[in-house]
Amino acid sequence: MKSYRELEVWQRSCDLVLEIYKLTSTFPHTEQYGLINQMRRAAISIPSNIAEGFSRRTLADNHNFVRIAFASGAELETQIYLAEKLKLAQTKQFKAAQDALEVIMKMLNKLGQSLTSG
Repeated sequence: MKSYRELEVWQRSCDLVLEIYKLTSTFPHTEQYGLINQMRRAAISIPSNIAEGFSRRTLADNHNFVRIAFASGAELETQIYLAEKLKLAQTKQFKAAQDALEVIMKMLNKLGQSLTSG
């Protein structure tokens, strides 16, 4: 593989960023510096860390950045949960983001495992 852009998990996580931007654009303006900002930053962190890890020279470095991407996914998962509980959008609007994130988390978990087993 020549580029992180070829990784399906990177591609899907970029799509998730777009989904999170779409979702948070419906939130009340009072959340501009709260959950909107936090959710967008956590979402952007996932593909960013995948890309940075892929660009590192060692498997250990790559694995570390995959773990950071996974942690950002867990952060985003919590924020989606809280935003839904706060009723910042309709429940059905959260479903696409939750489903996409679940797939990405599984993919990151497998990628991390493959990097440790060599």
